[in-house]
Amino acid sequence: MLFSRAKTTLVEPANALPGRDTPIVDPQPHFVNGRRIVAPFPSGHEQIVVGLGCFWGAERLFWQTEGVWVTAVGYAGGYTPNPTYEEVCSGKTGHTEVVLIDFDPAVISLDQVLQRFWEGHDPTQGMAQGNDVGTQYRSAVYVNSAEQRAAAERTRDAFQTKLTDAGYGPITTEIADAGPFFYAEDYHQQYLAKNPGGYCGLGGTGVSCPIGLATD
Repeated sequence: MLFSRAKTTLVEPANALPGRDTPIVDPQPHFVNGRRIVAPFPSGHEQIVVGLGCFWGAERLFWQTEGVWVTAVGYAGGYTPNPTYEEVCSGKTGHTEVVLIDFDPAVISLDQVLQRFWEGHDPTQGMAQGNDVGTQYRSAVYVNSAEQRAAAERTRDAFQTKLTDAGYGPITTEIADAGPFFYAEDYHQQYLAKNPGGYCGLGGTGVSCPIGLATD
């Protein structure tokens, strides 16, 4: 991905790029399933935003998951309003590349969504994922409720036990309340459906994440 030598230290808010007042894109329907990728979403659905490295492969992981209604890629967790991809990759916005997931909890549980998240990448790598290095590749879960936060923390702790047993270090995933989600440019949306031979940096640890288990 662009600017692979991006800083691995988060920019201070005062030093972040100013951004702009208006969105950089008018989000189009999902390239794969034709559904709208902006609210309102179907009644009874939930949304969660996750970051697990380059969002191209990350988004495909979730749009292929049964029970996920629609996905979109964008930028979250930073300071710059309505950033461009190049600005995010500069490391000067504070954002990470993320996937917005709308899912039907009657078909797939939140824990199952989080299981896909944890197993789909290596959450111990800090400001990187594989060969992609920079603050925009950090692991993150941005939650919309106390219940989602509890689930994220519970599944993180359960996965940490398994990772530790397998010789991995501590999970570095940022778990925080969801802030603004800025849609990425149209060519990034469902990128690997539009470019089947495109780059996918997604890679897990091979460790299974237990779900539905209470932890102290």
